[in-house]
Amino acid sequence: MNRIRLASLPFASLLFVGSLLLSFAAQAALPTYKLIIKDGRFEPETITVPAGIRFKIVITNQGPGAEEFESKKLRKESVIAEGVTRSLVFAPLKPGRYRFFGEFHPDTAQGHIVAK
Repeated sequence: MNRIRLASLPFASLLFVGSLLLSFAAQAALPTYKLIIKDGRFEPETITVPAGIRFKIVITNQGPGAEEFESKKLRKESVIAEGVTRSLVFAPLKPGRYRFFGEFHPDTAQGHIVAK
């Protein structure tokens, strides 16, 4: 009995490591877009992404102060402190225009994700 358990242990370890590698490879393959928060504005204000494909936005807040990335339609919300970089992964979108904004600078921190 001990022989069977010991023999299957390396195989189980290989399966676990293999699944981790596949998971990392899948995340690395995501299309990635950079978004900068600076002086209460998003740069760029429009991000164009392919429709029907998961993607990631890497947001860096260059300040001054904290800002929030929020999209009610996409159900995403994240407060990002000055000097912090954070990634958000989005589910595949249908073609369309999706608004996002910053709650701390609602008049100037405006943007859109356009899925084509």
